[in-house]
Amino acid sequence: MPAVRSDIFEAIKAAGPSREDSLARITLLAKLLDSAFVIPGLNRRVGFDALLGLVPVVGDAVSAALASYIIWEARQLGLPRWKIARMVGNVAVDTALGAIPLAGDVFDVFFKANERNLRIINDHLGVTKRGPKVIDGTAVRINER
Repeated sequence: MPAVRSDIFEAIKAAGPSREDSLARITLLAKLLDSAFVIPGLNRRVGFDALLGLVPVVGDAVSAALASYIIWEARQLGLPRWKIARMVGNVAVDTALGAIPLAGDVFDVFFKANERNLRIINDHLGVTKRGPKVIDGTAVRINER
């Protein structure tokens, strides 16, 4: 019976989520935590991290736990330890300074640890944020006909 369970778990692991699925989850969580909405009038994006920071102690703990999930996913994607350490440092700074009443809430608006960590992951995996740097083909001016 244990051999059957082992085979089932190995099959699930082999057919598990792909790298693209992990990147999609990480990107969604980072965007929700750091830039979910725009503050009207300031045109500054904030996310649930800043809103959770308004709740004393518990909000910062929940925010740190969600940010830790991004780090766990990065480790599963095979990032080296020094990049994981940078990501942990980003979350530690965000959590420590974000815990300061009022000033920490302002800090959370400007220091976006999850988007920084997303950038570290994308740089490591070679994922481009924007389109290609070189466009294939030829360019023709419209008024040169």
